[in-house]
Amino acid sequence: MRPVTTIPLELVPDSVKWLCRRLGENGKRGWIVGGCVRDLLLGRAVSDWDVATDAKPEEVQLIFRDKHVIPTGIQHGTVTVMIDKLPHEVTTLRGEGAYTDGRRPDSVEFTDDITRDLARRDFTMNAIALDPNDGHVIDPFKGREDLAARLLRAVGDARARFNEDGLRVLRAARFTATLEVELESETERAIAPSLDTYKKVSQERVRDEWMKTMKAKRPSRAFDVMRKTGILEITCPELLQGVGMDQNKWHAYDVWKHGMECMDACHGDPVLRIAALLHDVGKPKARAFSDKTQDWTFYNHERIGAEMAEPILSRLRFSNEERHRIVALVRHHLFHYSDEWKDSTVRHWMRRVGVEHIEDLYAINEADVRSKGRDCEADLAALAALKAHVEKVKAEGAALATRDLAINGHDLMKELGLKPGRVLGEILNALLEAVVDQPALNERQELLTRAKKIIADKTPPG
Repeated sequence: MRPVTTIPLELVPDSVKWLCRRLGENGKRGWIVGGCVRDLLLGRAVSDWDVATDAKPEEVQLIFRDKHVIPTGIQHGTVTVMIDKLPHEVTTLRGEGAYTDGRRPDSVEFTDDITRDLARRDFTMNAIALDPNDGHVIDPFKGREDLAARLLRAVGDARARFNEDGLRVLRAARFTATLEVELESETERAIAPSLDTYKKVSQERVRDEWMKTMKAKRPSRAFDVMRKTGILEITCPELLQGVGMDQNKWHAYDVWKHGMECMDACHGDPVLRIAALLHDVGKPKARAFSDKTQDWTFYNHERIGAEMAEPILSRLRFSNEERHRIVALVRHHLFHYSDEWKDSTVRHWMRRVGVEHIEDLYAINEADVRSKGRDCEADLAALAALKAHVEKVKAEGAALATRDLAINGHDLMKELGLKPGRVLGEILNALLEAVVDQPALNERQELLTRAKKIIADKTPPG
């Protein structure tokens, strides 16, 4: 099959065509470039549209002086033109000098040659341009052929491309997952010799690539590339401890493969899938052989994993909110519901894990049991039973947080003469524990009476 030579222009937003037309009316050219052209050829939805032009940045600013123009990266030729409140990135065609910092070129040389501009891009499938005048495809590096073969190939010398920008090796891994393509052999072999440049990449950029990877159907494809090429040894060596580590009769896979399968099977937002990736990171440290069962055990691996997850997430610059959520999910991912659980057991479980995490824990638990490589029908039935039991408890309006109590800190200060401080929280938590056991105790006078007793028990005899 011959590669597509044109793309219907009706697939291009009017604002992008207008932008290129305005450039043409001022004696300049505009080309649609990069990932948006690739996605058009793949029949995928396009979210970001990039335009390359032979106009210098200051000329772009002048041409669009009636619009809000942001000098996003003007020293490297990029400005952002706001059209209908939407950003449109416009970059001057350029060649580039050396990349001393492994991220940006030390110098750029503007050009009017679209082929020279495409030559500086990372992968052939991203080095394709679209002429907005007639829909003609410009493809000097045979990116369309690689797309048809589902092959990710670097433009030109792969080592040179990777040494220009250290993040490109991680992008290569990510694209194998998000685009569901194979990594071309020479491109893959060029990753390991380029890892010194990768080490210069900021942790924020690495985190962003991880988050983008989690949007793939099977993020594990990217992590397998990271493992094989040495990327993961730099970024998160803790995960590699599970490679080849057998588990027990409940698992058909080693710790690494189970983690990969769990991440793939977990349906949700990227942060949730990061939690699935890390859910068993503590198993290698917890692994011990039981003479009684003649099998491996992993006692407290969820607690150890939570302790390990915190520094990993901090290192990768996840936000405080993201870290708190992921660590909580790793800490509480392991639970085994049975018919013996009473209402009070369910209430205590809900309070311990946090009501805000329950839906996430359902998702991780289902992915966890589905990724063991064993029959999981009994585990899925137990999860369904837990969900039903939780809904029953919720419908009964049980108190699960101190805010649900019939009294608050102000009541304790007013009625019992207490002063602000840690003791208020301690008393409220003690009252909540009692109410979780016996919901009928959640009455104002009853709680005040119990609070008085708690205070008396804390006060040494005088």
